[in-house]
Parts: sequence; structure tokens; C-alpha cells
Amino acid sequence: MTIVPHVSPARWQARIYPGNLAQMSTVRADLRADLAGFGEDLAEAAVLCGSEIVANAIEHSRSGAPDGRVLRALFAPQPGVLRLVVVDDGTRESSPEIPDRSAGDWLSAERGRGLLLVDVLAARWGTYPVVPFPFCSDLGTAVWAEFALGGGDR
Repeated sequence: MTIVPHVSPARWQARIYPGNLAQMSTVRADLRADLAGFGEDLAEAAVLCGSEIVANAIEHSRSGAPDGRVLRALFAPQPGVLRLVVVDDGTRESSPEIPDRSAGDWLSAERGRGLLLVDVLAARWGTYPVVPFPFCSDLGTAVWAEFALGGGDR
């Protein structure tokens, strides 16, 4: 009888990217490669969400500094769920959130739709501090998005 359940090793290795928007094509290509074999809808949604979250990390955190970095991870926290996590180098502005705008403001806005896309495409999403102590709140934020794995996804 086994006391500790068998836990399979991580399916994907975490990837670290320089905090530069010129890296976005590499981020998208790596996500597509990592999601090869999954359903097209899931892959496209995860690639778009990952791209938006990484771009936000670069633009709104210290990840966008000359020596900044962004970490991207994929894993299955439970059967039937894929979780994408992006970790930045620490706050430079406020925490990631969907802007509070009126319908008219959304029509004329040129920016700020990234997390709205994540909200629509992911089954769930959220944020948490990398180190959960108040005096460490500027050390980094993880933004995560979860996607349901359907019958056609491996």
C-alpha cells in the first residue's frame, strides 16, 4: 500500500524570457510548440492569453527593465485543467486588473484589452504575489489562467 500518491513529473519545463516585447514571437512559438497535440481552440486561446499576460508583465512591471525577465510555466494542477502562469520581476505599477471603463470608453480605447481577453478566453484567471508577505509585495506577481481540457485534448 502506498502512503504517498504517485505524482508524475512536470510535463513542461518553465521558460524564462528577456523582458523585451521583441521576444513576443518567441513566446508565442514556444507556447504553440508546448501545446502541440492539444485541440486547436485550446492552443489558440492559451497562446493569445499567454501573449497578453507576458506583454503586460513586460509593460507594467520591472520585467520591462533592461535586465528584466519573465517566467512562463504550464502545468496540469488537476485532471482536465491546464494552467498557464506568468511571473514578473516585481511591481512597477499597480497589480494586474481589467480597467474599469464604461461601454463608450471601451469603444474608443486603444489599449487595455489584454486582461479582458484573458477573462473571456480562460475558464478562470487571477493573480497572487510570488512571496505572500506584505513587506515583499513588490518582489513579483504571478498571473495565471486556467483552461478546461476537453475530450480531444491530451
